[in-house]
Amino acid sequence: MQKKLPFICPSCSATLQVQSLACTSCDTVVSGTFSLPVLSRLSDDEQLFILDFVKSSGSLKLMAEKLKLSYPSVRNRLDDIITQLNTLQTPEKK
Repeated sequence: MQKKLPFICPSCSATLQVQSLACTSCDTVVSGTFSLPVLSRLSDDEQLFILDFVKSSGSLKLMAEKLKLSYPSVRNRLDDIITQLNTLQTPEKK
């Protein structure tokens, strides 16, 4: 089972940020406060959908064939992901 990077604080539900990055090859550590990429906040299925969509050159017709779904179903799924991305990109109010 692959671990999923958490992006919501389990204590207060705020968005988590990365504090450091480390190189396992040379032990270099970079510290600071970094935001997680918006795409990393999507589910694995949604991320896979986006990857397949890009690999299909943005063709909903090809996606429908690949997923064995109707064109409108694929369009609705894409619209749902777009809505979610727009919500995730909205800056948090403090």
